[in-house]
Amino acid sequence: MGTHDEDREVQLTDDFVILPDQTSDDTDAGWGERAERNDERLLAERPPHWD
Repeated sequence: MGTHDEDREVQLTDDFVILPDQTSDDTDAGWGERAERNDERLLAERPPHWD
């Protein structure tokens, strides 16, 4: 007869990836945004009451 599942040897390695660590939705590009930083623009457009 055939082999049973409990008799079957399974090799597990660290290289086996089920899901990626980061999906495209977790990135700026995935949301259609630019990857460049805009810190200077945000500081220049800061509301006066934040000073």
